Amino acid sequence: MGWAEAVVAIIIIVTIGRVMRSKYRAEHGILEDHKGNTIGSQARNDPESDRLRDEVKYLKERVAVLEKIATDDRGARDLENEIEKLRDR
Repeated sequence: MGWAEAVVAIIIIVTIGRVMRSKYRAEHGILEDHKGNTIGSQARNDPESDRLRDEVKYLKERVAVLEKIATDDRGARDLENEIEKLRDR
């Protein structure tokens, strides 16, 4: 094997290694900046993330209810009754 073949073999090995590393990082949610430095990870089964997602969903539902109450063309008494119902929940 000559030096040119050795250089080509090294380039192929390095390329395969980088592809395998990228695949591993993508599967595990590891993030990198434009220079290749690790900046964090996104755990897929993180219980804290799940809890926060549920809380955001709940708050969005509450905001939707409050928007509905505020934009309905009902009288002040109906609005007051609706607010009291929400407080009782």
